[in-house]
Amino acid sequence: MEIKEVQNLIKFVAKSGVSEVKIENKDFKLTIKNKPEYVTSAAPVTTQVAMAPQMQMQAPVAAAPVQTPAAEADNQADDSKYITIKAPIIGTFYRKPSPDKPSYVEVGSSVNEGDVVCIIEAMKLFNEIESEVSGKIVKILVDDATPVEFDQPLFLVEPF
Repeated sequence: MEIKEVQNLIKFVAKSGVSEVKIENKDFKLTIKNKPEYVTSAAPVTTQVAMAPQMQMQAPVAAAPVQTPAAEADNQADDSKYITIKAPIIGTFYRKPSPDKPSYVEVGSSVNEGDVVCIIEAMKLFNEIESEVSGKIVKILVDDATPVEFDQPLFLVEPF
């Protein structure tokens, strides 16, 4: 199975909403698991994790910030003039080629079409993500070393 076929399969699984897909062949085994959507609430929630009976842990879940409709409309109006660079695959987002190297782009950086803006690691493969547009990076929407979903916005770019 070629890497493009695997990437297309990952995209398909992300869009379809299934939780898990397993493919077995005489040469390889492939399992793709899709994470469930988590619901956030405005009130703090306590999650209890069951481990051994003698070891109970409680972890607080942060409350989602509440925005007024007017603030949401302002944010959408401001962002509408920008082009969004989105994640083409599911994986872990990295802003740097390696921990000891500088980030590919920062807010205010100029990028040309085809410039590498980040890396997404999927199934131990590091995929360079290229800009689809020339412009200036206005906003970085994802923290370094965090998981991203297919089609998740990564950067806002003001086109030249």
